[in-house]
Formats: sequence, structure tokens, C-alpha cells
Amino acid sequence: MIVEKNKVVGIAYHLKVDDGESGMVDFEQVPEDKPFLFLFGSDAVFPKFEEALEGKKVGDEFSVFIDFENAYGDYYEERKTIIPKANFKQEGKKQKDLLKVGAVIPMQDNNGNQIKGEITKIDYLGVHMDFNPPLAAHDLQFDGKIVSIRDAQPEEIDHGHVHGPDGHHHH
Repeated sequence: MIVEKNKVVGIAYHLKVDDGESGMVDFEQVPEDKPFLFLFGSDAVFPKFEEALEGKKVGDEFSVFIDFENAYGDYYEERKTIIPKANFKQEGKKQKDLLKVGAVIPMQDNNGNQIKGEITKIDYLGVHMDFNPPLAAHDLQFDGKIVSIRDAQPEEIDHGHVHGPDGHHHH
């Protein structure tokens, strides 16, 4: 079986990111016994990433470099915003445990989509949040191995993502 459209592919990989200062630094490691599973051809991962995997078999290794423009895009100042502290009150109580620098909080944008923001600072103006993806403006280097391939279930294909105990998807 090979990696192609409508296959559920499990991969182990090591992700390094270019932090702009010391070059490529380790960011994430996904082990073979807990692979990342995704539905091939469903836009679950970057197109460049799929190109590198297509046609490979279980046990094949891959190495793919994705520059920031083909990954999470550039860093935008306008994705930083200050939110009034009052917005974080629930039932009149301040959520002190939530309001910490470095905390990542799911919020809704104007279209009702969930976006995650990181608190970068809290001061008299309010809560400073940054909605850029953590890896915005970073080049990515993936080195990994294909650990499993299976046919996707009809409903996985229908829904466009992996189901079941061995499945998760993230955007």
C-alpha cells in the first residue's frame, strides 16, 4: 500500500524550526508508537508536506523543508490586540487562573471561528494578546518515517478527517 488520496497515514517525525537566531532548533518529536495520523488529500497538512509523502510505503523515510510562506505564513502585527480585562470575567468573578502571561486562550473571531491567542502582557490597558500562530514566520524542517497506511473509512472521507481511537486532527 502506498501513500495516496483517501489513505489514513501515520507518521513519526522530528520537527525543527528556524528561530532566526541560532538556526534550526528542535520543536516537536512524534514517536513511532504514537504517530500523527491524518487523512491524505484532505488539506490536513501543508500541500508541500503531502508532496513529500506521496507514493511512499510503510518504513520509508522522508525529509521535507517548508519555508514559512508555505507553512504558517508571515507574522502580522495586526494580529496582536488588547482585550479589556472585563471580557475575562465569568459570573462576575475574574478568572485569575486564566490571566497569566504565556497562557493560550481560545477566543472567537468576528465570524465565530475559534482562534487561539497567547497572552503576552497584562497591564493597565488590558490583556495584550497575540493571535499569530506560534510558528508564524518560521521555516520548518520535518524528518520522519511512515509508520502506517490504511484505507480511510467512507465517513472519514466524507468528513475530511480521521475518526476513531487512533485519530485526531488539528488545524
